[in-house]
Amino acid sequence: MATRPGSTPDSMTVDLDNLYREEVYSDLRAASVRVLTPVKADGTIDPDRPRHYIGDTQLMTQMGPIPVQFELEATNLREAFEKFPQGVREAVERLNERAREMARDEASRIVVPSKMPGGGGLPGGGLAGIPGTR
Repeated sequence: MATRPGSTPDSMTVDLDNLYREEVYSDLRAASVRVLTPVKADGTIDPDRPRHYIGDTQLMTQMGPIPVQFELEATNLREAFEKFPQGVREAVERLNERAREMARDEASRIVVPSKMPGGGGLPGGGLAGIPGTR
């Protein structure tokens, strides 16, 4: 199993200059926004770094619920919730594009065998039951 640098117990460190407090706000229906507030190592707010707003919801599909998370370009909580519907639409479009990309990649992996040794691998060389293939 491959591991990321710094993710093993012996090499793990904490970046004390990049700490955030996380709060979650929800409409109790579909929309949740996580607010990541930058803090200093003593827990006080760091005014020199911006807050981050992360939209979070689940979409129901034929295969069950799919979690959707996306960053919201906002300067406050109200603005984040106002931008939430558009953020969901854009995130779903990115998910659809990624699915199409994965399907194309998978389709390009299909290997079509070239002329196999022995004329297709069947005894006598031809394709069984197809006239003129020998």
